[in-house]
Amino acid sequence: MSRSLRRGDDGRPRCAWVGADPIYERYHDDEWGMALHGDRALYEKLSLEAFQSGLSWITILRRREGFRRAFDGFDWNRVADYDDADVARLMADEGIIRNRAKIEATIANARVLRDWLADEPGGLDTLVWSHRPAPRTPGDRPARLDELPATTAESIALARALKARGLRFVGPTTTYALMQSAGLVDDHLAGCWRAG
Repeated sequence: MSRSLRRGDDGRPRCAWVGADPIYERYHDDEWGMALHGDRALYEKLSLEAFQSGLSWITILRRREGFRRAFDGFDWNRVADYDDADVARLMADEGIIRNRAKIEATIANARVLRDWLADEPGGLDTLVWSHRPAPRTPGDRPARLDELPATTAESIALARALKARGLRFVGPTTTYALMQSAGLVDDHLAGCWRAG
Protein backbone atom coordinates (compact mmCIF):
# COMPACT_ATOMS: atom_id res chain seq x y z
CA MET A 1 0.00 0.00 0.00
CA SER A 2 1.32 3.47 -0.84
CA ARG A 3 2.27 5.95 1.87
CA SER A 4 -0.70 8.05 0.73
CA LEU A 5 -3.08 5.35 1.95
CA ARG A 6 -3.55 3.83 5.39
CA ARG A 7 -5.35 0.61 6.24
CA GLY A 8 -7.79 1.09 9.09
CA ASP A 9 -8.52 -1.35 11.89
CA ASP A 10 -11.50 -2.49 9.83
CA GLY A 11 -9.14 -3.47 6.98
CA ARG A 12 -10.30 -0.70 4.65
CA PRO A 13 -7.67 1.40 2.88
CA ARG A 14 -8.25 5.12 3.40
CA CYS A 15 -6.58 8.36 2.38
CA ALA A 16 -3.60 8.64 4.75
CA TRP A 17 -4.56 12.11 6.04
CA VAL A 18 -7.18 10.33 8.16
CA GLY A 19 -4.57 8.70 10.38
CA ALA A 20 -5.94 6.48 13.13
CA ASP A 21 -8.41 8.95 14.64
CA PRO A 22 -11.95 7.49 14.69
CA ILE A 23 -13.50 10.96 14.33
CA TYR A 24 -11.47 11.50 11.17
CA GLU A 25 -12.33 8.01 9.89
CA ARG A 26 -16.07 8.69 10.27
CA TYR A 27 -15.73 12.09 8.60
CA HIS A 28 -13.73 10.60 5.72
CA ASP A 29 -16.11 7.68 5.26
CA ASP A 30 -19.44 9.44 5.72
CA GLU A 31 -19.00 13.10 4.73
CA TRP A 32 -15.85 14.09 2.84
CA GLY A 33 -16.53 14.08 -0.88
CA MET A 34 -20.25 13.37 -0.41
CA ALA A 35 -22.71 15.79 -2.02
CA LEU A 36 -23.93 18.37 0.51
CA HIS A 37 -26.85 20.62 -0.35
CA GLY A 38 -28.86 23.25 1.48
CA ASP A 39 -28.10 26.85 2.34
CA ARG A 40 -27.78 26.23 6.08
CA ALA A 41 -25.55 23.16 5.68
CA LEU A 42 -23.29 25.04 3.27
CA TYR A 43 -23.18 28.13 5.52
CA GLU A 44 -22.06 25.88 8.38
CA LYS A 45 -19.45 24.14 6.26
CA LEU A 46 -18.16 27.41 4.81
CA SER A 47 -17.93 28.89 8.32
CA LEU A 48 -16.07 25.87 9.66
CA GLU A 49 -13.69 25.90 6.69
CA ALA A 50 -12.93 29.55 7.47
CA PHE A 51 -12.23 28.70 11.12
CA GLN A 52 -9.97 25.88 9.93
CA SER A 53 -7.70 28.28 8.03
CA GLY A 54 -4.22 27.85 9.50
CA LEU A 55 -5.29 24.86 11.62
CA SER A 56 -5.84 21.15 11.07
CA TRP A 57 -9.34 19.99 10.14
CA ILE A 58 -9.40 17.54 13.05
CA THR A 59 -9.19 20.55 15.39
CA ILE A 60 -12.45 21.80 13.88
CA LEU A 61 -14.14 18.40 13.85
CA ARG A 62 -13.45 17.94 17.56
CA ARG A 63 -15.18 21.27 18.22
CA ARG A 64 -17.97 21.03 15.66
CA GLU A 65 -20.72 20.49 18.24
CA GLY A 66 -19.35 23.42 20.21
CA PHE A 67 -19.53 25.58 17.09
CA ARG A 68 -23.10 24.47 16.42
CA ARG A 69 -24.13 25.32 19.97
CA ALA A 70 -22.26 28.65 20.01
CA PHE A 71 -23.64 29.78 16.63
CA ASP A 72 -27.27 28.68 17.15
CA GLY A 73 -27.03 25.76 14.75
CA PHE A 74 -25.70 28.12 12.06
CA ASP A 75 -29.13 29.67 11.66
CA TRP A 76 -27.99 32.76 9.77
CA ASN A 77 -31.10 34.71 10.77
CA ARG A 78 -30.15 34.35 14.44
CA VAL A 79 -26.41 34.80 13.90
CA ALA A 80 -27.06 37.96 11.86
CA ASP A 81 -28.54 39.56 14.99
CA TYR A 82 -25.40 38.97 17.08
CA ASP A 83 -23.95 42.08 18.66
CA ASP A 84 -20.80 43.03 20.58
CA ALA A 85 -21.99 41.05 23.61
CA ASP A 86 -22.25 37.94 21.43
CA VAL A 87 -18.75 38.51 20.07
CA ALA A 88 -17.49 38.75 23.67
CA ARG A 89 -19.41 35.57 24.55
CA LEU A 90 -17.89 33.74 21.60
CA MET A 91 -14.40 34.99 22.41
CA ALA A 92 -14.79 33.44 25.87
CA ASP A 93 -16.19 30.13 24.59
CA GLU A 94 -13.59 27.37 24.99
CA GLY A 95 -15.70 25.04 22.84
CA ILE A 96 -14.78 26.89 19.63
CA ILE A 97 -11.75 28.52 18.02
CA ARG A 98 -11.58 31.97 19.60
CA ASN A 99 -10.40 34.08 16.69
CA ARG A 100 -12.06 37.49 16.57
CA ALA A 101 -11.62 37.99 12.81
CA LYS A 102 -13.18 34.60 12.04
CA ILE A 103 -16.02 35.12 14.51
CA GLU A 104 -16.79 38.55 13.06
CA ALA A 105 -16.64 37.13 9.52
CA THR A 106 -19.13 34.39 10.45
CA ILE A 107 -21.52 37.05 11.79
CA ALA A 108 -20.98 39.35 8.79
CA ASN A 109 -21.58 36.42 6.43
CA ALA A 110 -24.84 35.64 8.25
CA ARG A 111 -26.00 39.20 7.61
CA VAL A 112 -25.19 38.85 3.91
CA LEU A 113 -27.09 35.56 3.76
CA ARG A 114 -30.09 36.97 5.63
CA ASP A 115 -30.52 39.70 3.02
CA TRP A 116 -29.58 37.61 0.00
CA LEU A 117 -31.51 34.43 0.81
CA ALA A 118 -34.66 36.26 1.90
CA ASP A 119 -35.04 37.21 -1.75
CA GLU A 120 -33.42 34.11 -3.22
CA PRO A 121 -33.94 30.97 -1.11
CA GLY A 122 -31.46 28.30 -2.20
CA GLY A 123 -29.16 30.96 -3.61
CA LEU A 124 -26.06 29.86 -1.71
CA ASP A 125 -26.56 26.25 -2.75
CA THR A 126 -27.10 27.27 -6.38
CA LEU A 127 -24.05 29.54 -6.41
CA VAL A 128 -21.74 27.01 -4.80
CA TRP A 129 -22.84 24.10 -6.99
CA SER A 130 -22.65 26.20 -10.16
CA HIS A 131 -18.86 26.03 -9.69
CA ARG A 132 -18.68 22.25 -9.67
CA PRO A 133 -15.98 21.08 -12.07
CA ALA A 134 -16.51 18.23 -14.51
CA PRO A 135 -16.47 14.86 -12.73
CA ARG A 136 -13.26 12.86 -12.83
CA THR A 137 -12.82 10.45 -15.69
CA PRO A 138 -11.70 6.87 -15.03
CA GLY A 139 -7.96 6.84 -14.45
CA ASP A 140 -7.91 10.56 -13.54
CA ARG A 141 -7.91 9.99 -9.77
CA PRO A 142 -4.86 11.24 -7.86
CA ALA A 143 -2.69 8.49 -6.39
CA ARG A 144 -0.73 10.57 -3.87
CA LEU A 145 -1.58 13.29 -1.37
CA ASP A 146 0.89 15.65 -3.02
CA GLU A 147 -1.17 15.47 -6.22
CA LEU A 148 -4.14 17.18 -4.57
CA PRO A 149 -4.35 20.88 -5.41
CA ALA A 150 -4.82 23.63 -2.86
CA THR A 151 -6.78 25.74 -5.36
CA THR A 152 -8.29 25.29 -8.79
CA ALA A 153 -9.74 27.59 -11.42
CA GLU A 154 -13.19 26.68 -10.08
CA SER A 155 -12.29 27.45 -6.45
CA ILE A 156 -10.81 30.79 -7.52
CA ALA A 157 -14.02 31.60 -9.41
CA LEU A 158 -16.18 30.49 -6.46
CA ALA A 159 -14.16 32.66 -4.06
CA ARG A 160 -14.64 35.64 -6.36
CA ALA A 161 -18.38 35.00 -6.64
CA LEU A 162 -18.81 34.69 -2.86
CA LYS A 163 -16.74 37.83 -2.24
CA ALA A 164 -18.82 39.68 -4.85
CA ARG A 165 -21.87 38.80 -2.73
CA GLY A 166 -20.09 40.32 0.28
CA LEU A 167 -18.94 37.19 2.07
CA ARG A 168 -15.65 37.22 4.00
CA PHE A 169 -12.93 34.63 4.72
CA VAL A 170 -13.72 32.87 1.45
CA GLY A 171 -10.38 32.72 -0.34
CA PRO A 172 -9.67 30.13 -3.04
CA THR A 173 -7.98 27.68 -0.64
CA THR A 174 -10.97 27.82 1.71
CA THR A 175 -13.39 27.40 -1.17
CA TYR A 176 -11.44 24.42 -2.53
CA ALA A 177 -11.60 22.79 0.91
CA LEU A 178 -15.36 23.47 0.83
CA MET A 179 -15.57 21.88 -2.62
CA GLN A 180 -13.81 18.77 -1.31
CA SER A 181 -15.84 18.46 1.88
CA ALA A 182 -19.19 19.24 0.21
CA GLY A 183 -18.63 16.77 -2.62
CA LEU A 184 -18.23 19.15 -5.55
CA VAL A 185 -14.98 17.32 -6.15
CA ASP A 186 -14.03 13.77 -5.20
CA ASP A 187 -10.42 13.79 -4.05
CA HIS A 188 -10.36 10.33 -2.50
CA LEU A 189 -7.10 8.80 -3.67
CA ALA A 190 -6.81 5.82 -6.00
CA GLY A 191 -7.00 2.71 -3.85
CA CYS A 192 -9.10 4.37 -1.11
CA TRP A 193 -12.22 2.34 -0.44
CA ARG A 194 -14.34 5.50 -0.87
CA ALA A 195 -12.93 6.29 -4.31
CA GLY A 196 -15.77 6.17 -6.82
